[in-house]
Amino acid sequence: MFDHFCTACRRRRLIFPSQVTAIVNDERGVHVAFTCWCGAEQELQTGRPASPTRPSVAA
Repeated sequence: MFDHFCTACRRRRLIFPSQVTAIVNDERGVHVAFTCWCGAEQELQTGRPASPTRPSVAA
């Protein structure tokens, strides 16, 4: 659960897990897509960018 300022209805709303439609972690960070209470599709970018994986080194 988190709060978000909706760009469509111009109100700060509390977003529940049932409103989340996608979560993607990429090189720019964590992107959370959700539907506001007004019905508008919104996206929030949060978190740290994904760190590159290190190649395995054989011993």
